[in-house]
Amino acid sequence: MQNEGRLIIASLKDKVSAQEWQARVDLAACYRLVDFYGLSDMAANHISARVPGEHGTYLINPYGMMYEEITASSLLKVDHDGNILTSPDFGDLKYGINRAGAVIHSAIHEARDDVGCVIHTHSWASMAVSSLECGLLPLTQTAMRFLKVRYHDYQGVVLDDNEKESLVADLGTSEALILRNHGALTVGRTIAEAFNWMHRIELACHSQLAAMACNTPFSKVPEDVLEATWDNYQPGTRRPFGVMEWPALLRKLDRMDPSYKE
Repeated sequence: MQNEGRLIIASLKDKVSAQEWQARVDLAACYRLVDFYGLSDMAANHISARVPGEHGTYLINPYGMMYEEITASSLLKVDHDGNILTSPDFGDLKYGINRAGAVIHSAIHEARDDVGCVIHTHSWASMAVSSLECGLLPLTQTAMRFLKVRYHDYQGVVLDDNEKESLVADLGTSEALILRNHGALTVGRTIAEAFNWMHRIELACHSQLAAMACNTPFSKVPEDVLEATWDNYQPGTRRPFGVMEWPALLRKLDRMDPSYKE
């Protein structure tokens, strides 16, 4: 049902486990944050989160809703074959899952037990960098975090299950993947961690494009300094990403529009 520009969706809070509900709230928050920071593409793209305590299921957005209106109860629960297991009543809209989302996210969740969340975006900055032969350059401290970012060559719109194998192989054990001529993808053990990776790769892409636009030589950073900086961002040398700022980001959303928790 629609009311004054909003979809009215019955709450699923009492119909799912407490762990799943918390994952739904955090994932809905992630959608809102991705939109707030300018990384959404209307109803396209997708963010998924593994359902805690369950094997082979994850949560993802219904294809047709804007990121700014995603709520905890509006998310779909699907399996690794793309079958919808739980869906709210969308009435005449009959929203389902985006096929590309099913292929990309099921491939990664099935292959990487350590991944709790997958974020894929088509921001203008990541699309631009993904089209450059040089890829993402370690020009700034933020970009040096992605010194060993992985790449996946474009094979067309991701609709074929046959692409799953190469997608997973190209991601490897990394947290970030540039989909050439397409966009960016990040993963994390938590939703907060995956969002942190995506926010930072977006900043790295923006700063690179700005520097390239100046049409002047780049400042060189010694290779050993690049390696040391990259190492400083690795799991063994620092706390997990996202832990510190996630509660603050949720407070930000609560001040703006707490409906993501519905």
